[in-house]
Amino acid sequence: MSDYERIARAIQYLRSHAGDQPSLAAVAEHVHLSEYHFQRLFRRWAGVTPKRYLQALTLARAKQLLADNRRSLLATSDELGLSSSSRLYDHFVQLEAVTPSEFRQRGAGMTITWGVHATPFGPAFVALTPKGVCQFEFVAPAQPQAPLQRLLDLWHQARVVEDQPGTAWVVARLLAAPAEDGTPLSLWVQGTNFQVQVWRALLQLSPGQLASYRDVAVAIGRPTAARAVGTAIGANPVALAIPCHRVLRQGGELGGYRWGETRKQAILARELARADAPDLTSA
Repeated sequence: MSDYERIARAIQYLRSHAGDQPSLAAVAEHVHLSEYHFQRLFRRWAGVTPKRYLQALTLARAKQLLADNRRSLLATSDELGLSSSSRLYDHFVQLEAVTPSEFRQRGAGMTITWGVHATPFGPAFVALTPKGVCQFEFVAPAQPQAPLQRLLDLWHQARVVEDQPGTAWVVARLLAAPAEDGTPLSLWVQGTNFQVQVWRALLQLSPGQLASYRDVAVAIGRPTAARAVGTAIGANPVALAIPCHRVLRQGGELGGYRWGETRKQAILARELARADAPDLTSA
């Protein structure tokens, strides 16, 4: 069993037993580790102790964040300034959409590099163009070649080359705490105007912040389009960088996730723990 699988099982256990506040021993036994080894693994993965992590895992916390007007997560489109890139999340991500002419060329004359890299949430496929990251998705064990095939199908005229060392920095950058300054991570994505508008709105959500589908719909000036917003979020081609995992249902339930609900919970829990307790790594 991989470290991710152990952490995923621990998260599932904590979710279903959160009301009982399970002990370290109970969770460690559930993932077949000693308390000592489980504590070390959890801290290495999350940066906080399981006890502190439990507080961030609860859906009640997610509901509280959504309901707390003092922590408004997505304001109106005017407040967001969606036409400007200057307010994109922490100036960390710069998103550029594929133009119609670029899409028609299907990557002709372009070299796209790709690699598969380990993350705390399972292996991830990364594809990188000269204009930026065009694909980042988690690999399903049952379909390990599916991400590469999607890349080849979309950009079938490009020169596609495997380059593990050349794409590793993307994973490191996405898993690190976002810097307030420095060169933004560039994304180059293909989508409809509506999809790109939704993805830009998601970039307003910092780690530890959550929104509902309706919040996103209101933010882009389409308050009745929550269902269409959900579809656009599900089509996100760049996991983590475009933080679709930060969108929940109106009542605070997790809702769906293209790469699995358990993984969504794991990513959110890690972010919430870091956002709520940035100084508790020695707790």
